[in-house]
Amino acid sequence: MAALLDKIEHDVLRLSRQERAFLADRLLSSLDGQELNDIDAAWLDEAERRYQEYKEGKRPGIAAQEVFAEADRMLKK
Repeated sequence: MAALLDKIEHDVLRLSRQERAFLADRLLSSLDGQELNDIDAAWLDEAERRYQEYKEGKRPGIAAQEVFAEADRMLKK
C-alpha cells in the first residue's frame, strides 16, 4: 500500500497547480461524503478557462471596485 501511495503522490505532484487544487478539493469533499457535482465541475472548468485567457492577455482584468459596484447595483434591483 505504501508503494502505491508513493507513486500516486509522485504523479500528483507533477500536475499543474490548478489540477492539484481540483484534486485536493475532490479528495477533501469525499471525506464528508460530498462529491463535486456536474455544475461545480463546469464552473471550475469555466473559471480555469477564464483565468488562462487572462494570463494570456486575451481577457482584461476588472478592478475589484468595479466588480463590487456592479454587484451592489445588481443586488439593489
